[in-house]
Amino acid sequence: VPVLQTNNGPGLTGLMTIAAHLVKQAKKDQLLGSTAEEKAIVQQWLEYRVTRVDGGSSKEDTRIILKDLNVHLEDKVYLAGNIFTLADILMYYGLHHVMVDLTVQEKEKYLNVSRWFNHIQHYPGVRQHLSNVIFIKNRLYTNAH
Repeated sequence: VPVLQTNNGPGLTGLMTIAAHLVKQAKKDQLLGSTAEEKAIVQQWLEYRVTRVDGGSSKEDTRIILKDLNVHLEDKVYLAGNIFTLADILMYYGLHHVMVDLTVQEKEKYLNVSRWFNHIQHYPGVRQHLSNVIFIKNRLYTNAH
């Protein structure tokens, strides 16, 4: 469990708590959502990241996660709809090790996840030290479902 030691008071524990604190410290509150509904959706995906993505260990768990995300992202640019949020960032980091290992066929099977992931990895400042995951671009941006 991650811990953030601050200068004023006890440390903060837990990925979501630390991430939300850092977002507020950076005065980037829009990353937590603008409306009550967006905030709830961001929280939902952060919980999904911690409970399902970090908790999933088997190939079957991974397949279910990718299938869930693929359906959710069918008509969305980002996890919370049309805005880039902390949910996208933390889900990207949680899934990077999975996406790196997918075959071309698996990336095509989860086309919406692949499109989203490719978009997020090219978002300014997100990828940092992680490797670039290669996708076949002509398949990601067609309307074929």
